[in-house]
Amino acid sequence: MDVNNVLGPSQQFIQGDKACVYGALLAGCRFFAGYPITPATEIAEEMSRLLPRLGGTYLQMEDEIASIAAIIGASWTGTKTMTATSGPGFSLMQENIGYAIMTETPCVIVNVQRGGPSTGQPTIPSQGDVMQARFGSHGDYEIITLCPSSVQQTLEQMIRAFNLAEKYRTPVILLTDAAIGHMRERITIPANPLVVTRDYVDIDYNDYKPFRTGYLHATKIPEFAPFGSKYNTYVTGLTHNDDGHPITDDWNVHAKLIKRITSKLTDNMEDIYDIDTRYTDYAEIAVVSYGISARPALEAVYMAQRLGRDVAYINLTTLWPFNYEYFSELSKRVDKIVVVEMNIGSIYHCVREATSGRCDVVLVSSLGGRVSTPKDIWEEIK
Repeated sequence: MDVNNVLGPSQQFIQGDKACVYGALLAGCRFFAGYPITPATEIAEEMSRLLPRLGGTYLQMEDEIASIAAIIGASWTGTKTMTATSGPGFSLMQENIGYAIMTETPCVIVNVQRGGPSTGQPTIPSQGDVMQARFGSHGDYEIITLCPSSVQQTLEQMIRAFNLAEKYRTPVILLTDAAIGHMRERITIPANPLVVTRDYVDIDYNDYKPFRTGYLHATKIPEFAPFGSKYNTYVTGLTHNDDGHPITDDWNVHAKLIKRITSKLTDNMEDIYDIDTRYTDYAEIAVVSYGISARPALEAVYMAQRLGRDVAYINLTTLWPFNYEYFSELSKRVDKIVVVEMNIGSIYHCVREATSGRCDVVLVSSLGGRVSTPKDIWEEIK
């Protein structure tokens, strides 16, 4: 059955969690494994209803560790896969996120953030998992993390998350929050969105090495041979060579592998990094935010513009990899950067590092589920 027929009318009034599902199905996701957790449960519920109608597979797992393990395994059959969780479950997934990075397994993980640490505030929005999304697993790695600030953008960013996962053979995190996940807004379902599928290898059996790059074109991303194909593929989280075989005592093999799986992302920042900017050409002050916090940030910038202030708006729809070069250049043109976040300071520290003291950087912080108001932000602008 056609996915657009399953989703229904092109114009709908839906929750952000439901938009996650719509975007995933439009991108070609056909396998979901998850465990219910507030405020992400609606994603699992909607997947259980819609995936079977498209010939897909829905699995309710016993916990979040099993959930991400299942989507990694399913991805190696060539299927587009995802899971969804919130803070406590996201913590449990960190080891296997590292495994997906090391094995270059395409998959998407949605984290609908809530207040923490620990059980925290199950029904309350937060942006406290930003640094965990980047540094939650151990070792040296890069990861792609996207962050929507509306229900429509949630749908669109889900499609983009799958496209990036497939293109770069990497797990991609969609970092939303309880406010975006549970709010309802009007959305438009695209009729023919751009959908990317991983490159599959097709060469002589004897020439195949599962982690060698460049079979089809010059790249740092290995072409993919799914389980069940004519090729034998050895997959391990251990340091491995191009054959996939473990080699854990050779520093050169490890360095070569880590440099390749990190640089395949950092070398392509122009393709991966995406932000929504307004008024940046002539601004004296820039307001930087993301997710639910980007909405009052935009209102504060509009307020400042109406009052004759040259203030820019920067919405980080891509959080990681962080574009240090962009903010380094920005700091040469503005006098002040105001960072708005629902945490005690995450992206704020990255901005401070990138600007190296060339301009003032201040934090507008909110906790406990309270979203900063335009007035809060204006107090740092005026």
